[in-house]
Amino acid sequence: MDNPYTANININQILQQTIEITKEVTQFIQSEIGKINQNDIEIKSLNSLVTYVDITSEQMLVEQLQKILPDASFLTEEETINKTQNDWQWIIDPLDGTTNFIHQIPVFAISVALAYKNEIQLGVVLEINKNDCFYATKNNGAYLNGRKISVTQTSKLEDSLIATGFPYYDFNKLEAYLNFLKFLMQKTRGIRRLGAASVDLCYVACGKFDAFFEYSLAPWDVAAGSLIVQEAGGLVYDFSGENNFLYGKEIIACNNNLYNEFIYELKNQS
Repeated sequence: MDNPYTANININQILQQTIEITKEVTQFIQSEIGKINQNDIEIKSLNSLVTYVDITSEQMLVEQLQKILPDASFLTEEETINKTQNDWQWIIDPLDGTTNFIHQIPVFAISVALAYKNEIQLGVVLEINKNDCFYATKNNGAYLNGRKISVTQTSKLEDSLIATGFPYYDFNKLEAYLNFLKFLMQKTRGIRRLGAASVDLCYVACGKFDAFFEYSLAPWDVAAGSLIVQEAGGLVYDFSGENNFLYGKEIIACNNNLYNEFIYELKNQS
């Protein structure tokens, strides 16, 4: 199905260019694994870390992506370019899972999305350790390394594996979160916390996880991954069951069969 937003541009060509750029930056990040020392780590805020690798990766991405769509604006985690708002906007996390990267825990990724009027049209997430490239364009399905992917068909929470992210700086919803976590511990096959939301979302998209939820996330954490889940046949909402997951700082992603039970229990247990 053609997308009216992309009628005047070749979204598939832009996707391929974005993937190539992301792979180039991946090579840089891979070359820096194990080279970080304490002097390289800057604390932006409570438990929010940044290194020269994050900053350099973002600069590399911005420089190359600007060449594809010169008029597009950028929303980036490290703010290496002035934040502006145009109809077309790149939303970038140059290194999702910085703490994992610093500690050499092998789950971190680059996340790049392209939005038109706040609606995501393209998403690329490259998990750096396995060189797994997840990608999607709107209405064209989701893929992993060229293979089409889809969410699970699991229909009961008791048969599901759930992913989440632990609060690490915003503890306003901690009690409700822990109540729901306690419920899930007793009513599911297990809970995993990888430390990179973009990867969690992609693992829902390809069927490794049945559902994912987290709060206090930024747009660059979820922009690409949310589209990939949706194009893999999954559902993405905020905790109220509305569509404000991109800027609302909370997200649920799961398959269609689990959604009603999952959000009911989230509201009920919290």
